[in-house]
Amino acid sequence: MCSTPEGARARGISRRTAEYVVATTLIVLAGLVLWDSYDRGAGWDMGPENGYFPARVGWIFLASSLFIAVDASRHPPEIFVTWAQLSQVSRVFLPLLVYIALIKPLGIYVSSGLFIAGFMLIVGSRSPLSILGTAILAPIVCFWVFEVQFLVSLPKGPLESFFGY
Repeated sequence: MCSTPEGARARGISRRTAEYVVATTLIVLAGLVLWDSYDRGAGWDMGPENGYFPARVGWIFLASSLFIAVDASRHPPEIFVTWAQLSQVSRVFLPLLVYIALIKPLGIYVSSGLFIAGFMLIVGSRSPLSILGTAILAPIVCFWVFEVQFLVSLPKGPLESFFGY
């Protein structure tokens, strides 16, 4: 079943726009690689300098990015992603960004619990007891596995410090 009337065209971000954004981002990254490589030295006086090989990779990166930009202009306009689809992606992506931002101040275990709870609230339709149980139990199990069993130290926050870890 289609939610748009017959003959109506879906609205969203075009493939051309998406490819231009990717190409521009890659061109900027290639420029940074080239700038850093030549700043370190990209010559071959007494053998390769520090930036020699990264500079060559940067030039290949730049050429590929320019090819993407030129190739994007040759494609007919078509929708890459509709606004409804992008909304669904953001429902997953935004909690992930918040999770990543909270790892440094709160530690990975508290952040993981908040991420699990937030994600289950936003995307899932679970009972509050199920959400709370999963959000508390999963980080505790991960803490036990990594910190106690494997002795792998992961980023910790104030809660872990309070308990002496």
